Amino acid sequence: MLTKFLDVLLGEPLSNEQGCNEKYNIPFGLAIMASDAISSVAYAAQEILFVLIVLGVAAYQWLTWTSFMIIGLLIILTISYIQIIRAYPQGGGAYKVANENIGKKSGLAAGAGLIISYILTVAVSASAGADAIISAFSNLTEYKVMFVLIIIIVLTVLNLRGISESSKIFAIPTYIFIFSMAFMILYGLFKYFILNIHPEPMYSIPANTTENVSIFLILRAFSSGCSALTGVEAVSNSVPNFQEPSQKSAKTVMILLAALIFFIFGGTSVLAIFYTAVPIANGPTVVSQIAFAIFGNGIMYYIIQFSTAVILLMACNTAYTGFPMLMYIVGKDGFAPRQFTIRGKRLSFSFGIVALSCIACILVIIFKADTHRLIPLYAIGVFISFTLGQFGMVNHWRKEKGNGWVKRAIINGIGSVVTLLTTIIILIEKFSEGAFIVAILIPIIIVIQLRIKKHYDKVACGLSISQLNLKKVNLRKKYTHIVIVPIASLNKATIGALQYAQSVSDNVIALNISPDKEAMEKLKSRWSELDTDILLVAKYSPYRAVVTPLLKNIELIANSTAKDEKITVIVPQFVTNERFGEVLHNHTSFFIRETLLKNDNIIVSTYPYHLLDEDVKQSK
Repeated sequence: MLTKFLDVLLGEPLSNEQGCNEKYNIPFGLAIMASDAISSVAYAAQEILFVLIVLGVAAYQWLTWTSFMIIGLLIILTISYIQIIRAYPQGGGAYKVANENIGKKSGLAAGAGLIISYILTVAVSASAGADAIISAFSNLTEYKVMFVLIIIIVLTVLNLRGISESSKIFAIPTYIFIFSMAFMILYGLFKYFILNIHPEPMYSIPANTTENVSIFLILRAFSSGCSALTGVEAVSNSVPNFQEPSQKSAKTVMILLAALIFFIFGGTSVLAIFYTAVPIANGPTVVSQIAFAIFGNGIMYYIIQFSTAVILLMACNTAYTGFPMLMYIVGKDGFAPRQFTIRGKRLSFSFGIVALSCIACILVIIFKADTHRLIPLYAIGVFISFTLGQFGMVNHWRKEKGNGWVKRAIINGIGSVVTLLTTIIILIEKFSEGAFIVAILIPIIIVIQLRIKKHYDKVACGLSISQLNLKKVNLRKKYTHIVIVPIASLNKATIGALQYAQSVSDNVIALNISPDKEAMEKLKSRWSELDTDILLVAKYSPYRAVVTPLLKNIELIANSTAKDEKITVIVPQFVTNERFGEVLHNHTSFFIRETLLKNDNIIVSTYPYHLLDEDVKQSK
């Protein structure tokens, strides 16, 4: 029943051969990859204004210059990442570049930065999407956290359905947002310049609370606005997800993405100046104010609000594409659990999708879905990966020294210097607001990744047969088996297990630990009726413990065996056909198995006895 439900919810399983169809073409790839970056315009200009508004009316003049700085950085990043796509068509982005050209720990630092960035993309975008909806329907404010969690769960299910299906689902709302924002920007400029309609600000501009414009204030505003550039790296991480020729498709998407960010972010910033949008904590967003000033309370206002909310939700999908692919590559290198490298029933990396959602939900609950509190954590991780990726590409071109390598190295060198300075600015300006958390988390993630790698290397070394002469390996080696069957009472399951035990070995011990003397005596009485030479060892447990004394007795026997003897423990377990039958019984056998497996001289086997309806009828 559960399998059928999952088939309906997630779709029918796909074969490995269908994997070539589970890739993005350019329109669908742009819809998925653009959603994070272009959705940032919904809060990037607002975050800049939150910092600059202390300047009063002058804040809007400095918004222009800050926006130009961010757009300049966007151009540098776009050119740099096109080079990464060209050099690393297998994907992995900054992680792969830094790992191969700077060093293992640098690669892990870039990967850790991206991991944090992707997790925060889901938390921030889902929370910002809820903000857009609440701006239009303020009575939903108290349900915001629950609303965001539901959004993440729905996105998880949609992404588990597979790449091609999720891209089709998410493409329409992405393009609705792009066209509606383009229309708002063009019509807003037309209304302002051609029709000469200059509406009054909806909210009064706060008085100037600072006498001078300091470089630190501008840098703080710049660091807040850099959230508009998160998502740019996703294309280079996910090159293998594009249809062939994957490199060409990815580069085309990268150029289109940069053009969209330039137009929508730049246009929104200009409109925020012309229509004097005022940032308000827990109030209508800047985009909401602009849309209202241009369209009033008409249908287009609600289309803008709805499409903004939806694109912010779709922005999560960039993370659902990039994070599983990144964890797959990191996992293949041995620095993440192998579960991240396994494709699910719909050929998506299901474990990565579910892990991303769980961590993002925890963040949403901790920060109460407050976008303004989450954003300071947001940009630092991705800009660390930007910087390491650019430095890595400089080394890559220096090593390769192909045609035009000097020009390419200079481009990436400029990118690395600019992103390094930006990283330092963000870290300093946002340190007290939460960036210190990311600065602490990245080394912790690196240590965990190194420990995982060390474990896998240790296991691989221990299991390796490279030093063995396979011709001399004796697969007919025979052991003397001592079989132990733990029993609580005599029933059909234990009798079946004892019969199976005797078919394996003549040396069988039935072991009973009982906290009830009367029950133990009853077992001995019933045992005497059996025609068997199996030894029954029954011990009384005065402190009501069963599992611990049982395990101690089994391990005592195991530790006293000779080298050519093996202990086989056969655990009886009955299986019911009822839907919830397993829930109603204790799972002692599970704890017995998990504990005994730690002893290298013990083999654990489960004897399943299926309880049929006929058994119940006969007993009646």
